[in-house]
Amino acid sequence: MTVTPHETRHDEGTTVPATDRPVHDLVGVGFGPANLGLAIALAERGADGSGPALDGVFLERQEAFGWHRGMLLEDATMQVSFLKDLVTPRNPASDYGFLSFLHHAGRLHDFINHKTLFPLRREFHDYLSWCADRVADRVRYGHEVVRVLPVRGAGDRVAHLDVVARDADGGEVVLRARNVVFAPGLRPRMPEGTGMSDRVWHNEYLLDRLAELGPEASPHAFVVVGAGQSAAEVVEHLHRRFPASHVHAVFSRYGYSPSDDSPFANRIFDPEAVDAFHTAPPDVKRRLNGYHRNTNYSVVDPDLIDALYRRHYAEKVEGVQRLHLHNTARVAGLVEGPEGVAVAVEDLVTGKQTPVAADHVVFATGYHPADPRPLLGDLAGLLVSTDDGLPAVERDHRVVTGDDLTCGLYLQGGTEHTHGVSSSLLSNVATRAAEIIDSIAARTP
Repeated sequence: MTVTPHETRHDEGTTVPATDRPVHDLVGVGFGPANLGLAIALAERGADGSGPALDGVFLERQEAFGWHRGMLLEDATMQVSFLKDLVTPRNPASDYGFLSFLHHAGRLHDFINHKTLFPLRREFHDYLSWCADRVADRVRYGHEVVRVLPVRGAGDRVAHLDVVARDADGGEVVLRARNVVFAPGLRPRMPEGTGMSDRVWHNEYLLDRLAELGPEASPHAFVVVGAGQSAAEVVEHLHRRFPASHVHAVFSRYGYSPSDDSPFANRIFDPEAVDAFHTAPPDVKRRLNGYHRNTNYSVVDPDLIDALYRRHYAEKVEGVQRLHLHNTARVAGLVEGPEGVAVAVEDLVTGKQTPVAADHVVFATGYHPADPRPLLGDLAGLLVSTDDGLPAVERDHRVVTGDDLTCGLYLQGGTEHTHGVSSSLLSNVATRAAEIIDSIAARTP
């Protein structure tokens, strides 16, 4: 690996030397859509002279850019307008926008004729990859951040941070920063006591696991657990892809609930709504999150609900049932064996358990934001926490810290408790990038 003058490489197990090294204005941890949007904003700031150029480097543990590859189903569409891409809300004239990508790909007129605001998820992933390629000089792929160390200055205050990453060869690269922006993304959530295996999957890895089965695979049955958009998409995909297989959908609700995509409800994703949410009292924050969870959590696009209902009803008419809906139900237990998984599906109303024999079980049970605090070691003690034990975060996305830490720690994601339901979504990526850069610029000598 080539080491730039702004980096110091160490063999695994050695300590970080206390020598002076160049200081980056910011180091980004993770390179999903959030920090990709930030990298683009940095590039545009330096190119258009809108402010003093800021120096930034991003570290990503994956070997190349990728965003939920396991759920890039062929017919799945985005749930957010293409206008909320990585740049348009911040800079409508940017040539990093989705429309610029379509023009580059030679599909702009075709997309216009399509008359939709919601591109295919695969196409949007192509757009993200196109953007990532254009700022690749700012990213170190194959570098997993393993710890963040304090660099103390005058008065023993932490003025800089050393971000330590391990590369594919087991060596360490150290980047010193005035500010660190954490965008660690989401981690698959599995039910307590349930682990993933060759037969038990999380939907995050669906396409990868199906590819491992091979093109000739014809499983007898799948069980899909979950009531949200991903669960419904998995049910639809498996039912269509394996025409001889049974698909058992298990969810605790009476039926799939439609997402609220109405204009007034969508205002919850506007920057002004984030302003209001951040200043609201804690009890109001909890109520607002509860009121508007149906814009994103455990809800399904109405068109997909209709399609699944039509399919289920048509099978009743034909007398050949392959799509089985276990509503008001839960998985009470599962036992893996050499031939498959024995699943106990419990009716929540009656308590009756029904055995279901499946080749594979897919849990579409959501995600939880990755917590960057374990990377901070003793530094985590300098962070101010809310009454719920979560990081307190300013409106500019900077973590509130004690006076002993004067550098900036910023969070992209994992701030639903302070910034509302849009904190882990694409809706405010562009706007948030501008807010973070403005904050860093104001604090940079």
